[in-house]
Amino acid sequence: MLKIILLAVAALLVIVLGLAATKPDSFAVQRSATVQAGPEKVVGLIDDFHQWRAWSPWEKLDPAMKTTFSGAERGPGAVYAWEGNSKVGAGRMEILEETPGKVTIKLDFIKPFEGHNVAEFVVTPQGAATQVTWAMHGPTPFVSKIMQVFVSMDSLIGGDFERGLANLKTAAESGK
Repeated sequence: MLKIILLAVAALLVIVLGLAATKPDSFAVQRSATVQAGPEKVVGLIDDFHQWRAWSPWEKLDPAMKTTFSGAERGPGAVYAWEGNSKVGAGRMEILEETPGKVTIKLDFIKPFEGHNVAEFVVTPQGAATQVTWAMHGPTPFVSKIMQVFVSMDSLIGGDFERGLANLKTAAESGK
């Protein structure tokens, strides 16, 4: 009986590893929302990490989260680091580039899993409104591929992006 159980576990492991090997080497997640505010107002909430408390979906997950700001006050060179509970982990963001209509951020996760990604916010005027697209992309190491056998990156963080964009919309439209 033990031999059958061990063979079944080994077969299951081979199947999971085989499926993981078929997963792509990179991932991308993207969500968009329309905000009834000008692009300068929206960008002001994105390119200043001090403003993220008003809209980031992760800020409320750990009220005791430790945050530090360094580098530039806002825009390229601004740095935001955090360390919190298991829901938010630890990491660091740095604004790499800001052009009209786009803010690019280097995003390094330290805990619970190491990851090095790029987040981009594309801000497109639409009359009196602004369309904001929040995207994140990066490499998919084999450990992440194993996780993606069971759950996709899109389902893992897509809802967070949706909540964040809804919060960003509220913050921009309320004048905070």
